[in-house]
Amino acid sequence: MATAHRGLTRARHQGGARDRSCSHLSLLLCLRRRYKGDRPNRELHPQITVGVGKTHVAQALGHQAVRQGANVRFAKTSRILAELAGGHADRTWDRRMRELIRPDLLILDDFAMRQLSAAQADDLYELVSERQGRSLIITSNRAPSDWYPLFPNPVVAESLLDRLINSSHQVIMNGPSYRPNKRPKGPTEKPGTPANG
Repeated sequence: MATAHRGLTRARHQGGARDRSCSHLSLLLCLRRRYKGDRPNRELHPQITVGVGKTHVAQALGHQAVRQGANVRFAKTSRILAELAGGHADRTWDRRMRELIRPDLLILDDFAMRQLSAAQADDLYELVSERQGRSLIITSNRAPSDWYPLFPNPVVAESLLDRLINSSHQVIMNGPSYRPNKRPKGPTEKPGTPANG
């Protein structure tokens, strides 16, 4: 993944019906086919349990898009919201929004992680609305039905999520977290041996 991430960085990367035909092993190929298909501007929403690899998949898709000549930006959703909040503070919001609208593909990682403020919800609404017709990938640990309570204004929530959910391909990934396998081993601990304590 390091190579793909460096490639994304060079390309200015920062940090609905379910498709049940995609097995876990064929997911990347299936998503690549979706991106290159007859409706490339539809959003893609991988909903993935923690540690299964949503960021890895999103970055791999972004890397593939870069290789096909697309201008791509990857960022944590929280970083995008902080960036737009800074724009409100220093009166550069319009310029910052234009920079987020410009890429052919925008990848928002860890969407709907926590409750949104009214300003954050409005900024997300403006971003998604202004990017109409451009590709968007959103990764989330929550199902779309769980996104609604995170918005303080139900009208904004309905307007935004209607645009996202009804114009997207949703991909569900389930499985055990890979992170326990990344845990450093003790000097006498063999791979696969559970830790004491």
